[in-house]
Amino acid sequence: MIHPSESNESEDDAKHDFSMDIEANRTLAVKMQLVNNAIDEIGFTSYHMKLFFLNGFGYAVDSLLILLNALTQPQVALQYHPTISKAQTIAVNIGLLLGAIFWGLGADVIGRKYAFNITLLWCAISAIVAGVSPNYTVVCILVGLMAFGGGGNLILDTAVYLEFLPGKYQWSLTFMAAWWGVGQMVAGLVAWPFLANYSCTKDEVCTNANNSGWRYTFYTLGSFVFILSVLRMLVIRLKESPKWLLSQNRDAEVVKVLQEIAHSAGKQSPLTLEQLEAVGPVISPSSAKKFKFSIFLYHIKGLFPSWKVGYSTFLNIGSWALIGLAYPLYNVFLPYYLQSRGASMGDGSTYTTYRDYAIINVFSVFGPIIAGGLVEIRFLGRRYTMVIGALLTMTFLFLYTIVRTPAQNLAFSCVISVCLNIYYGTLYAYTPEVLPSAHRGTGNAITVGCNRIMGIVAALIGTYADLSSSVPIYVCAGAFAMLALFSFLFPFEPRGKTSV
Repeated sequence: MIHPSESNESEDDAKHDFSMDIEANRTLAVKMQLVNNAIDEIGFTSYHMKLFFLNGFGYAVDSLLILLNALTQPQVALQYHPTISKAQTIAVNIGLLLGAIFWGLGADVIGRKYAFNITLLWCAISAIVAGVSPNYTVVCILVGLMAFGGGGNLILDTAVYLEFLPGKYQWSLTFMAAWWGVGQMVAGLVAWPFLANYSCTKDEVCTNANNSGWRYTFYTLGSFVFILSVLRMLVIRLKESPKWLLSQNRDAEVVKVLQEIAHSAGKQSPLTLEQLEAVGPVISPSSAKKFKFSIFLYHIKGLFPSWKVGYSTFLNIGSWALIGLAYPLYNVFLPYYLQSRGASMGDGSTYTTYRDYAIINVFSVFGPIIAGGLVEIRFLGRRYTMVIGALLTMTFLFLYTIVRTPAQNLAFSCVISVCLNIYYGTLYAYTPEVLPSAHRGTGNAITVGCNRIMGIVAALIGTYADLSSSVPIYVCAGAFAMLALFSFLFPFEPRGKTSV
């Protein structure tokens, strides 16, 4: 086993290209290097800036929709009295799982462009319609459909941005996770006045008349996502990923895409069709136009071309699975913690619960911003930034159990939110950086799919466990200890290197 320290780069390999390390197809690896060199020479343009903001909207929407479900779930349950109290969260995670698999595998076969444009609009329509749901079954179906779009959106945001990005700006992929915090902040701030002022209590008979806050929240956030989806389709006019086009032997289109990006910035692309054709054709079954099971197997096998890349893939899968358990247990069920803690300290009102939740989510923005700076420190990079984030989260989760006052409750929750998002924001960027480009959609689908499976497990735990106890906190803390270990063991360090 190669010790992680062997992956630390020196000044000499600071501009090293990941192509030969990760991509098993030698022809594709050489072509990737040519494209990476051209992208690096063109530099960061206005097109990349549009991608940063409009893909960032996708990041924000992913967290916004997950928290939309978490925030509204208690009031929906009070109104409809479901047999399975967390069925709404289970439906969301099933939708996210199926969406990740469908859109992730599909993006490697049909390309990034179409899935990228469809998923956000799908989320918006489902969220708006969920607000008029006549019963609990319909709520669960519609939030599941909403999550199906969100699961694909999450897969594609990082892949699309990374595949256009110059190597020296890959740190911005981590920084882009700040949009995740923005989504949480928007969800918390929108839900606070609606749920605080238009919600019934457990002592009342809940009807549409006295419990309309959750519906207003769905309408408002769904409409917000709809506006973002329209902007993304009209403003960005996304070009197909040049790296995906390479894997499909569409060299002429690769050259054309890079020329258009360069021309928009008043530059010339150095890449020519003759250079790519001189390397030879890329042989892969995914070049076929029809969906075949063998194509999916090809993309799955492509994630394990060598023991080192396979080892990296397994650690990524394990990391996403663990955070899939820990994140919902802490964050998605946080309203229950806050309410129970508030009640034990004299104030468990709906207003205070959602006020605190909004404040906590404002602080979540700072985690990825801090991570964006840490990942570029030479002796930290991506791996040790994740170690720091995971260990700090573990520490403050253990300390959270000694909270005794409302001020301590809010302060510790804010600090945990920052530390957790240092880790999560870095992991979101790290995983696509170390996956082979031709199989990136599939790799994202598998890792995030495992995350969603554990989210379903967390929802089942939340159904039958006492969420007002400290046990889920200890489970989360233990999970973050394991995440710190996994981060230390990762074999690749992308800092200063260009991903394929």
